[in-house]
Amino acid sequence: MTAVGVIGTGLMGTACIERLKKAGFEVVAHDVDEAKRAAVAKLGVRAAASVGEVAGQCELIVLCVFTTEQVEEVIEGAGGIAETAVSTPRIVTCTSTCDPDRLAALAPRVEPRGVRFLEVPISGTSRQVAEGDGVGLIGGDRAVMESASPVLDAICPRRFHLGAVGNGSRTKLAVNLILGLNRAAMAEGFAFAERLGLDTASFLEVAKASACHSQVMDVKGHMMARREFDKVQGRVDQTLKDFRLMLDQGRKAGQALPFATVYVHMLEDCVRHGEAAWDNAAILEAVRRRRST
Repeated sequence: MTAVGVIGTGLMGTACIERLKKAGFEVVAHDVDEAKRAAVAKLGVRAAASVGEVAGQCELIVLCVFTTEQVEEVIEGAGGIAETAVSTPRIVTCTSTCDPDRLAALAPRVEPRGVRFLEVPISGTSRQVAEGDGVGLIGGDRAVMESASPVLDAICPRRFHLGAVGNGSRTKLAVNLILGLNRAAMAEGFAFAERLGLDTASFLEVAKASACHSQVMDVKGHMMARREFDKVQGRVDQTLKDFRLMLDQGRKAGQALPFATVYVHMLEDCVRHGEAAWDNAAILEAVRRRRST
């Protein structure tokens, strides 16, 4: 594997690039945003002008795009990966949190065109992934996973194989549901403590030492205590996209998700107040804006 491709160089894409570079891989990366391409070029990455340029140089490509639609377009669209893979097969590993049903349909559809598809959504913030603490949730053929193992070892040393394509995203959505509601509970606790006149920084230390401690407090607690949401590890709008997928999957499965529904309304409140690009710890602001009647 002479070079690894990365398509999408936002928070997660940059974290994956850092892991790959640290493991000694040459990286060829593309993003539709020219400024992002310029930023990763400073990391010693070859910036490519198109998806086709990446696919032409790399046997394995890591997708770190935003939506399911973008995954489909990058692989199947004009100038996409499948056009190159017809003559030279490619492994595509998708780290994006996507619609599991559409990924399950995508994998067999592109296999005859030379694309061996592996879904690898990663549990963890971009900072956790960059530090090697992300957990890969893998759906797809085990043989393809083994072929991709050098790259997976670099990006997510801890990982689980969960069966067919679709199961990785289903697992990621369920994990993110618990994670997001944990953040919301912490935000409500912080808003409550603040309203009672407590110092939030001091309260955080007490909470971390108490029975309510969770990993979320370690990762997001200081951001909430200081109301500092500019050092982004996971955006509000990305979290909203994931929770809308959860509600859609819940409807299809016949399972109501009452807490997730409330959380979506609060994330939408953040977006309305211009906080879409803030870290998702900004859910605190949606809670603080609510007043008792």
